[in-house]
Amino acid sequence: MEIQLWRELLEPYALAVDEVVVKFEHLIDAYRKSGSYSPIEQVKGRVKSISSILEKCQKKGIEFGEFEQYIEDIAGIRIICQFTEDIYRVVEIIRNRADMQIKEEKDYLVNVKDSGYRSYHMIAYYTVETLRGPKRLQIEMQIRTLAMNFWATIEHSLQYKYKKNMPENLRQRLHNAAEAIVVLDKEMSSVRDEIMDSQNSFHRKAGLVADILTNIQNLYKIANKKEVVKIQDEFFRVYQEADLSKLEHFSKELDVIAEGYRAQSLR
Repeated sequence: MEIQLWRELLEPYALAVDEVVVKFEHLIDAYRKSGSYSPIEQVKGRVKSISSILEKCQKKGIEFGEFEQYIEDIAGIRIICQFTEDIYRVVEIIRNRADMQIKEEKDYLVNVKDSGYRSYHMIAYYTVETLRGPKRLQIEMQIRTLAMNFWATIEHSLQYKYKKNMPENLRQRLHNAAEAIVVLDKEMSSVRDEIMDSQNSFHRKAGLVADILTNIQNLYKIANKKEVVKIQDEFFRVYQEADLSKLEHFSKELDVIAEGYRAQSLR
């Protein structure tokens, strides 16, 4: 098969990865803008390389012309969560999406692999629009915690280096590290509420500050400059008090002032 044809075949998968990553990033942003905790911390995507596809075809005895049918992870999405509990929330979010149809799920949190690998895998059908019309393809989503992802990244690198010949002492140390990851995730879950409250406050504060600064910037264009300087000084004073409720009150008052000036400019 010609290289150019391979590239054409993989283009829809690249499009699918780009679209899905943007959709999940928008979801993260929507949670945070609403002042809610996002169960998704970050999302990444990749399209399997041609060499990896050829290697998998050879390993599994798949005809090159049938790789799209039998290789499910050509398009891959990795969704990273902070806590184990968040993984199952993300699974429900994906199950309820109208733009994805679930083909298969594998829970490696419950059914941990012998190596110690833990994650949640979902294979879904996703449709992209191409020059030749809609194309329905498969996309694999791996959902795991930050700690699980760190371990899996290291394990993948070592597996690639040693293939099936990883030294037993290294395999055991890797398994021990996986057990430590379980302990770490459990410990983080025990203080989950406190961490969530802290992060929600941080994102709420960041949003308030952004809104306030936008209002002040807009007032410079239409209001008396001395008045705007006073508003700005008051903002710095309130900000330094590090009291979120006072910052929220100031933001509401500024909204009223800004609306008043905008109403005057329309007369």
